[in-house]
Amino acid sequence: MRSHYCGEVNESHIGQTVTLCGWAHRRRDHGGVIFVDLRDRAGLLQTVFDPDQREAFALAEGVRNEYVLRVTGQVRHRPPGTENPHLSTGKVEVAASALEILNRSEPLPFQHDDSELSEPVRLRYRYLDLRRDVMQRNLRLRHRAVKSLRAFLEQQGFTEIETPILTKSTPEGARDYLVPSRTHPGRFFALPQSPQLFKQLLMMSGFERYYQFARCFRDEDLRADRQPEFTQLDIETSFLDEQGVMSLMEAMIRSLFRTVLNVDLPDPIPRLSYAEAIRRFASDKPDLRNPLELVDVADLVKGCEFKVFAGPAGDPAGRVAALRVPKGGELTRSQIDEYTVHVGLFGAKGLAYIKVNDAAKGREGLQSPILKFLSDQAIAGIMGRTGAQNGDLIFFGADKARVVNDALGALRLKLGTDLALTVSGWKPLWVVDFPMFEFDAEAKRFVALHHPFTAPRAEDEAMVDKDPANVRARAYDMVLNGSEIGGGSIRIHRSELQSRVFSTLGIEEQEAGEKFGFLLEALKFGAPPHGGIAFGIDRIAALMAGVDSIREVIAFPKTQKASCPLTDAPGPVSEAQLRELSIRVRLPAAETAGEPGGKKL
Repeated sequence: MRSHYCGEVNESHIGQTVTLCGWAHRRRDHGGVIFVDLRDRAGLLQTVFDPDQREAFALAEGVRNEYVLRVTGQVRHRPPGTENPHLSTGKVEVAASALEILNRSEPLPFQHDDSELSEPVRLRYRYLDLRRDVMQRNLRLRHRAVKSLRAFLEQQGFTEIETPILTKSTPEGARDYLVPSRTHPGRFFALPQSPQLFKQLLMMSGFERYYQFARCFRDEDLRADRQPEFTQLDIETSFLDEQGVMSLMEAMIRSLFRTVLNVDLPDPIPRLSYAEAIRRFASDKPDLRNPLELVDVADLVKGCEFKVFAGPAGDPAGRVAALRVPKGGELTRSQIDEYTVHVGLFGAKGLAYIKVNDAAKGREGLQSPILKFLSDQAIAGIMGRTGAQNGDLIFFGADKARVVNDALGALRLKLGTDLALTVSGWKPLWVVDFPMFEFDAEAKRFVALHHPFTAPRAEDEAMVDKDPANVRARAYDMVLNGSEIGGGSIRIHRSELQSRVFSTLGIEEQEAGEKFGFLLEALKFGAPPHGGIAFGIDRIAALMAGVDSIREVIAFPKTQKASCPLTDAPGPVSEAQLRELSIRVRLPAAETAGEPGGKKL
């Protein structure tokens, strides 16, 4: 239907007759001459309709935005002074000799250049939203990223293999999406949260190097970087230790950024232990573009009169930390109050601070309501350890370690943004040496920090069922600009050790057999040492595109309430379908009358 794409026509085509197809991006009538900017997947091109081409001109008079057109005409230079330097086609135009209206369009519910467009409207008319240039760029960038990743893995001898979508519900993860079975009444499939067990089975099958761009599903609370269904690049290898896996994967990520963004990431990518990341940045996914760091001061204030400090300082589960803010002394009291409210959202009961007016004067050069509770020795220690200078401000967090880390970690990020301390660029790192287990106080048992198939470090293996709190995992996360983009580990490849880990997690022998019997059996038949990683494609694409939400790089995303305004999913199904599945629906009381979901069945 066409000879060229709009965005590819340039000065080399001057004098040629071309046929183009696309959408009328904008129509302008200038003194008897009609201009139509024609848009297709490759870009924009100005077409011109003169009155001497009567038939084409008459049709052009009726063209409106988003009409689908086919235009034939001759490429010529734009008149001097009318060139558009912002377009690749900005030096040429097409003098139209023929026009065909392939389809008309009703007036759009919004304009493509509307910068105030609300997300609900965008998702309701997603097919129109995707016509916008920014969305076209985002999804094409995502395509190039996937293409680059696939090319790298193919060159490294990986085999792409699909794993099942309908699988078995297993514990120790997020909430499953369940699918009822018609042929097995009362039984359910689960949509996979990841292909974890299948990719391990593929290693036991001798493929050694596997990958898959896998669709995964998790029924969990949503945020900007989460969706109920998402895509991960799933990778597993045999006969590589964690050093081998990390070296190979960071080479892949460097290749990705070089290919798609022409950016060179560090070689090697820095590594940071989990303990150091928490100590310095209060996060296991620190944004290294932000220079602010935490300093522990519990030992300096342990015996002070200020019980807010002294209590956590003497508690093995507590933490007292300081965060120095360069030139933070310029913050007003109202700004400090706002930051106090902010840390309160993360469980902090307050936000103590010291302003440094003149460090050389010691106590007299400082300003804070807590100074009277601190000894000269404690004050000198805090000043020395934080490296505070004149004009700085020191914030403090004192509570249970988790509260301090959550509160000061969030404050660190907010200060970095508010005070323009966070620099531009790309700061990747590996976080390693994670704890293997963490204690769930509510469930009163240990849970896996990553997943229950992660191997412990060899020197900690004996402690798996004796001292689980101090076992370190052979796990590794790749972090980029404060976002975890990939996580993996070396897996357990011995049945006996896997059973011990299940036991530590409170998964007794009978349940382990019911849920993971096939895995435990497979481990007995010559399972090789193996490990892998999974990268979040949506998160990587969002970071590369410079957008805040992964919904901006997904063609048809769900809302934060896990619904689709475009198709109105999820929706009700007929009673006949429910009976076929041996299911009866019991809705919450609020939904039994007049609310979505219909009547109680």
